Amino acid sequence: MKNDIRTKKAISTETFVFLGVIIVIFGLIANKMGVAFMFKTMMATAHDLLLNTVFFIMAMAVVTGALSALLSEFGVIALLNKIFAPLMKPFWGLPGASITGALATYLSDNPAIIPFAKDKKFVVYFKKYQVPALCNLGTAFGMGLVVTMFMMTQGADFWKAALIGNVGAIIGSIISVRLMLRQTKKFYGAESDEWYDKESTKDDYFMNQREVREGNLFQRVLDTLLEGGKVGVELGLAIIPGVLIVCTMVMMITFGAPDGGYTGAAYEGVAFLPWLGDKLSFILNPLFGFSSPEAVAFPITSLGAVGGAMSLVPSFLERGLIGGNDIAVFTAMGMCWSGYLSTHIGMMDALGVRQLSSKAIISHTIGGLCAGIIAHYLYILLF
Repeated sequence: MKNDIRTKKAISTETFVFLGVIIVIFGLIANKMGVAFMFKTMMATAHDLLLNTVFFIMAMAVVTGALSALLSEFGVIALLNKIFAPLMKPFWGLPGASITGALATYLSDNPAIIPFAKDKKFVVYFKKYQVPALCNLGTAFGMGLVVTMFMMTQGADFWKAALIGNVGAIIGSIISVRLMLRQTKKFYGAESDEWYDKESTKDDYFMNQREVREGNLFQRVLDTLLEGGKVGVELGLAIIPGVLIVCTMVMMITFGAPDGGYTGAAYEGVAFLPWLGDKLSFILNPLFGFSSPEAVAFPITSLGAVGGAMSLVPSFLERGLIGGNDIAVFTAMGMCWSGYLSTHIGMMDALGVRQLSSKAIISHTIGGLCAGIIAHYLYILLF
């Protein structure tokens, strides 16, 4: 039996607690909307999200996946690695090789950094305490290209806000990684400064070599585009549960009833998050400058699934609830957090340090909040 599998009594206290929580949540929603309208809206919202949001994100992921694979195949990522490697040690406290992992996750998703952490030619540059921080580094850049491109396509002038959001996410990643490194140093103690892989020979192989596909130029380009696009399809499929489940529920507690009352149409709800955002406006407005209380739904959704959070944006724009500042903050927090609550534990487990998961989550929560705050004030400063 696996270490992470354990048994419990078939019926226990948590069974009744769980039932109680479910009954209370759905009972309150049904009490306001009506049982029939609640389920009808739930299905209609999920269906609309699948057709108009998931497939759009998938199409974008296919294109960006093909582009990222092409950049890797022909050495552009290696070039960026050379250029930016000197920045990693003074800012992030990590060896220059780690920029490759950040670029890989920016072009794909959070777990893309795990294969690097398992590669001896990669970890040869790391000390023991530095390797667990790769989880925070990779997550801060996860789906960065998809999020950025998505935000840019939402309005003619939003490309500026999206770039500001990227700056905020980068600074947030520095804060997250630095906080995590303080925890990992304490965890490893006297062994923290030992090299992660003592048997490896530190040479320049990893920094100066890259793998390429076989065949002539045309074959390499075609294979790269198709394989990169396939990764985009897999990413698009992977976000479906998060978008349909998480985002449907978030939508139903974000939007309220239409003027004529409930009809069971998509995107109706009980408007709980606007109420909560209004109560917390004295904190949220100075920190993030949201244009409306409903905007708080984006960072909350980003905690579990940034794909789901992105699907909120078109509806917000259609209703005039957000503007350029919100796009900057959304980009920063969406990219920096990128659904870390749903991936952090698995990633830390893959790195062999599951016991540090809570430290990684706390560090990354602070980093994401800082990313949003920085993006807000940068936007005010520049615009």
